[in-house]
Amino acid sequence: MSTTEQRVAVVTGGARGIGAATAVRLAAEGRAVAVLDLDEAACKDTVEQITAAGGKAVAIGCDVSDEAQVETAVARIAAELGAPTILVNNAGVLRDNLLFKMSANDWDTVMNVHLRGAFLMSRACQKHMVDAGFGRIVNLSSSSALGNRGQVNYAAAKAGMQGFTKTLAKELGKFGITANSVAPGFIATEMTKATAERVGMGFEDFQAAAATQIPVQRVGNPEDIANAIAFFAGEAAGFVSGQVLYVAGGPLD
Repeated sequence: MSTTEQRVAVVTGGARGIGAATAVRLAAEGRAVAVLDLDEAACKDTVEQITAAGGKAVAIGCDVSDEAQVETAVARIAAELGAPTILVNNAGVLRDNLLFKMSANDWDTVMNVHLRGAFLMSRACQKHMVDAGFGRIVNLSSSSALGNRGQVNYAAAKAGMQGFTKTLAKELGKFGITANSVAPGFIATEMTKATAERVGMGFEDFQAAAATQIPVQRVGNPEDIANAIAFFAGEAAGFVSGQVLYVAGGPLD
């Protein structure tokens, strides 16, 4: 068994979209994968896709913003799969609105899932990484980190993920742990479909309009992001840390 095949990966928000595609990709590369989401049952399809292809995966329900649930989930992963040494902080939610319409709860919910969740998961997993002398943390940011109308909470959280990533890279590098961030542009997922519905557009029209603004003239798919995450999670990426990679089909103005 190779070193790569022995690695245990954790993907939060793994029930669908980017998280599901990432879990499947990491499993295809030989990792055992813990698929985390708020609803454990929602992870069933992702886990079944992995196991049907001969991989190993478990579904775990966890609210990443809840400290006790995170500690319990990581302990269960270590017991069932082995020490987690790859962590993909992908869990996210949207509570879009203009500033004057946004409630404090909308702000707190987005901050708690994205930033508090990434903090709690990283803190819980890094202990295993330090012991192993190896670790890969990949945090999902977004092109919205550069600012996006109607997303003051989401933009702030995703910008925060970049600062969080760079600090982890500085603190954990001496233990053989890297931390990097992937910042997607427009990706066709249930989340962007919900945005289309919010603005009153059909999803196909919404994607077509977005594609005209992207140099490669198409929107992204979850596998595009999974490819970038897989690079950062790999054995060969050990000298790449503290970086933010925009995966958006072209440069962002």
